[in-house]
Order: sequence, then C-alpha cells, then structure tokens
Amino acid sequence: MTNQNKHKVIFRLSALGDVVLTTGVIKYWAEKYGYSFTVITKSHNASILENNPYIKNIIKLEQEDLSDLAWFKKAGQIAQEYKACELIDLHSTLRSMILSKRWQGKVSRYKKFSLERRLFNLTRSAKLKKTLENKRVTERYAAALEEIPPAANKLLPCIYLTDKEISFSDTIVTEHNLENDFIAIHPYATHPDKAWPREYWQKLTSLLDNKKIQWVIIGKDENIFEAREKEYNFTNQLKLRETCALLSRAKMLVTGDSGPMHLAAGVGTPVISMFGPTAKVWGFYPAGPKDEVLEMDMNCRPCSLHGKSNCKKDRKCLKRIKPEDILEKIISLK
Repeated sequence: MTNQNKHKVIFRLSALGDVVLTTGVIKYWAEKYGYSFTVITKSHNASILENNPYIKNIIKLEQEDLSDLAWFKKAGQIAQEYKACELIDLHSTLRSMILSKRWQGKVSRYKKFSLERRLFNLTRSAKLKKTLENKRVTERYAAALEEIPPAANKLLPCIYLTDKEISFSDTIVTEHNLENDFIAIHPYATHPDKAWPREYWQKLTSLLDNKKIQWVIIGKDENIFEAREKEYNFTNQLKLRETCALLSRAKMLVTGDSGPMHLAAGVGTPVISMFGPTAKVWGFYPAGPKDEVLEMDMNCRPCSLHGKSNCKKDRKCLKRIKPEDILEKIISLK
C-alpha cells in the first residue's frame, strides 16, 4: 500500500446511523490532512459509504466473520494487510480491542463517555447532561485525532449520491407528481418503545392533507403503515441508497430517533425527530442548522441507550408530543 501515513483504517460497526455519522468526520480529516480511508463495517451498512471520494476501500464483514475464533483470524488478516497504517477505532468494543491488539501500527480511539453516561443515568446530574449534550458523537469521533475537535456543525454527515441515483429520484418525483416541498415521514422504529403511536401518525397525515402539504412514507417494516393512497407509500420498496435519493428531494423528514434521521441529514434534508426513551444527552442527534429534536422533560427519561426500555409508563414521553406540535414545526420550517 502506498503512502501509508496518509491512509487510515476506520473501524465502526453497530447500527446504520452510527456508520453514517462517521462520514462527516471522514470528510473533515480528508480535507484538513489529505487523508484517505479504508472503513471496516458490517456488510448491510456498507452501501451508505459507496461513492465517497475519501473512502478507497470498504471491508464488509458478514455475521460469520464476527464469531470469536473467526474474528480473531479475520482481524489478523486485516492487520497484516494494512500494517503500518493507523487504525482509528470509532467503536471501542471487545471486537475492536481484539483488532487493536493484533494491529502492527498506531491505534487511535474515540472516547465513548461510557462512565459519564452511566453516572448521568444514575444521578441525572444537570452538569453531566450539559457535558454530554455538548459533545455530540461526531465530536467524540473527531477527538480520536483532534486535541480540540471542531463543532458538530463542521462534522455533518455526507452521503454522496451517484448521477444514476439522482436520476432515480427525479423519476420518482415525476411519476408520482410530487411537488418540490413534499414531506417525508418515517413512522417506524426498530424498538417498539421508540415508536410514536400509530394513531398519531394517522392524525398527522390528515393534518397535512388539510393543509394541502404532500407527504410520502419511507422505511422498512413488517407492519406497513396504511397511507391514504398506495403511490405515496414507499415502505419496503426502496433500497438504502434509493431512500437517500428520495430523501434528498424532500423538504424535510419527520421521524423518531432512527437510522433514516441520519440518512436525511447526510443528504442535507432537515429533520424533525421525536426522542422518547433515548435522548439528546446520548449524543446521537442531528445537528444541522434547521434540524429539530422534540423531547419531553421527564424524570424517567432517558430510560435506555438504544430504546430497548420496556416502558412502564405507556410511552408518555412520546405521547405528550402531539401531531399538532409536529404540524406547527413543519409549517415554521417550510
């Protein structure tokens, strides 16, 4: 491999949004230092990194690569192939520690603020809350190489669409007679307790109809949201990058704390997101100039890092965010 000092290897697995959030940091480092990158991630998230001018290679891990013995062997192969390159660990888990131990060059690692998060969860300290909210995950990523990381608005995610994908979005807009200011909504959630009630989504779409605001549905789910007309419901119909292309044409996205929240940010589309069991304090929130995060101030929240909370209060934190509140935000942003 040529110019090893300028080529870095990034390790980031986990959820789609976590991977998307690396892209703004990659751009920042590439433009500041002239670095290029290889990224190690799970295969089902890898496509979001394609067409990125700063990423020269993507190592796509399958589930069978991640079992204990298989990963020990795979980590050794990667370490040998990229020896003398710096490894930037943006995950800080047991798997990345194994890779670090086998690495032959320099290893840099981001600070997860794990202790601070646990202490906040126990104490609800206002000081810790401010510290954590002011250190968005992208800033924590950047701190792996930066003594003083840039502000979050300098690290916004970047998804690079191809001409073919842009043409695809043009076709969708034309075929479905969508106007330039249509709203995308994502009424789904990975974990049930992160989901805004289905009847609230129904009410919101009715309110949008009354205001003659066009809307489309994006996302994947077994329990498909019933839209008024099928041509506006793209549930389970679009590939990951096709979803990004359609989002790039939307005026904004309305969603919960979700992967599509970060996809929209990556194509420059403003986001209105609702946080329930999770919260801004964990750092995984959109930071664009027009992005809005709605969350209720309740003693019981956040009750979960990822939304697996088994809520005992019937999701009051989300139910207190009314469809009328969302409509008001949409109108103010439009």
